[in-house]
Amino acid sequence: MNYIDVLDLILDTDDVTVGGGSASALAGATACGLIGMVCKLSTKKDYGVAPEAQLAYAVELEELREQLLAGVVTDANAYGVIRDAYKLPKETDEEKAARAQAIANAGIVGATAPMENATLCHRVYHIGLALVNQSNPNCHSDLIIGCELAKIGANGCVMNIEANLSLVKDQEKINAFNAAITELKIS
Repeated sequence: MNYIDVLDLILDTDDVTVGGGSASALAGATACGLIGMVCKLSTKKDYGVAPEAQLAYAVELEELREQLLAGVVTDANAYGVIRDAYKLPKETDEEKAARAQAIANAGIVGATAPMENATLCHRVYHIGLALVNQSNPNCHSDLIIGCELAKIGANGCVMNIEANLSLVKDQEKINAFNAAITELKIS
């Protein structure tokens, strides 16, 4: 599966296997494209961020975009891990214990994927903020739309960390996820 396959599933209202986490990562990848375009259109003169720095941001945004596109798929696959854990047998005490542990482990997978994507979206958002009133003014709306998409991406991923947190039983992991939620949420 690639990000285009996941996009098709996101757009399919009958599909219940892909949701907001993948859509949020895709929003972040879209933000990379818009903000990167602004960077490249801001290299003819110094608008406050030097042309060389604009190009460096554009390169970083291309790398972030590729990571987020991979993250779209990772998030979709994480849901499959959770779904599969819930399908495990639960007839005997041993099966119940194994299933409970598999669900807890799946919760870690399910919260880790959006945490990684939120971290990437958070970086995209802050690159965009660094360019506000420091880039080609003819691209201002593209830049602001990119920032808003990155913010939606980060906050959507944070919501998916929160959605999977109840499955996690390891207190150390819960603390780490809660710290990430606090750090990555954009108001």
